[in-house]
Amino acid sequence: MNASDAPFEPSLKRILIVDDEEIVRIALRETLRREHYGVTACASPEEGLKVLQKEAFAVIISDYQMPGMTGLDFLAQAKQLQPDATRILITAVLSLDTVIEAINKGEIYRFVVKPWIREELLATVRNAVQRHDLIVRNTLLQATTLSMNEELASLNRALQSRVAAEAEHRQRLSEMNQALQLNLHHSVQLCLKVLQSFYPTLGTQARRVFGLCRAMADLLKLSEADRQTLELAAWLHDIGLVGTPRALIRKWQLHPDTLTPAEQAQLEQHPILGEELIDFVANLQQVGRVIRGHHEQFDGRGYPDRLAGKEIPWLSRVLAVAVAYAERKAPHASAVESLTLGSGWRFDPEAVQLLLRALPQASIPRQEREAAPTELQPGMTLASGVRTHAGMLLVPEGQVLTEAHIESILNHHRLQALSSPLLVYSE
Repeated sequence: MNASDAPFEPSLKRILIVDDEEIVRIALRETLRREHYGVTACASPEEGLKVLQKEAFAVIISDYQMPGMTGLDFLAQAKQLQPDATRILITAVLSLDTVIEAINKGEIYRFVVKPWIREELLATVRNAVQRHDLIVRNTLLQATTLSMNEELASLNRALQSRVAAEAEHRQRLSEMNQALQLNLHHSVQLCLKVLQSFYPTLGTQARRVFGLCRAMADLLKLSEADRQTLELAAWLHDIGLVGTPRALIRKWQLHPDTLTPAEQAQLEQHPILGEELIDFVANLQQVGRVIRGHHEQFDGRGYPDRLAGKEIPWLSRVLAVAVAYAERKAPHASAVESLTLGSGWRFDPEAVQLLLRALPQASIPRQEREAAPTELQPGMTLASGVRTHAGMLLVPEGQVLTEAHIESILNHHRLQALSSPLLVYSE
């Protein structure tokens, strides 16, 4: 069967399917088209490689057993042609060692076993598309940062050549610093936008942590540099979670005791990834160090470096208590009790006392959480408005839900799944 493109809008995500079985191609193509993806289906790896040389795709899905070339060999060549595309392997005969090796080498992102479960397939594809989006956005962010650094270097060279003109030098330096602050603000806002789009409650968490850290910075009378370091670390402390599966983040937030060792190990990498992302921005290395240390424990049993006591940077210890308080779903009194009980082994006692003194002056948003439409209950308050795919507002932000509101949301959800998660304020 020849390659066939589904009609799609330019904004739709493109997916390439390669499978020698026509019935499988049809099933995958129709399933994904119903989810509004633009689909191209090919009957052979050779045909797929020709298409990849001409068109760009967000996701590439390939069968494993095909005449002439295996799916792994095809995806390895596809990686060379379109390295940013997310690659998924479908197989009926699972050779676990082979698949794991392919994942470790970066040849594939996930694998799906035939016969697949529709919901699991769609979840895998959504995550794959999301991964591609994040890679593209991160590339743009890096390019922007590089451009900023090159511009700064150029300005510095120009200023050094005009040392004699002191008044003009100072004026230009002032203008440059203002531009850098504005660029830094834009970079932080872009990171927060990515974080909020990826997992909305992480954005709320960042605002809560920022409010606490600002109040603690006031009490400490921090220098301007240290205040900025702490506040930026508060905004971006969870940036390393971007790219982590949403289901795993939700499990970590709601049921941390049920994490497998592999899941725990994956999550323990996010402070390191956060530091690496922050280091792309010039002069923010100290912010990255603070983010890296905010899950360390005072007794040395934290992560990722198992630092203890004053080995942990002071601002990381301050950030740690703010994060612990902000992420607690329990009432204020229970959250304070938890911090107090953790003083001396989980948290620095000085940092705990600092937070307790800062709480009355802190301005922090209410706690939010995601809720499925079927989890809605009368009396819940919406933290964000509920809209249809067409953009029509069903229920506004701040609305206390009644049975009628919930029934309206469920009716629209049954007709067409809502386009964004439902956010409600935690009790």
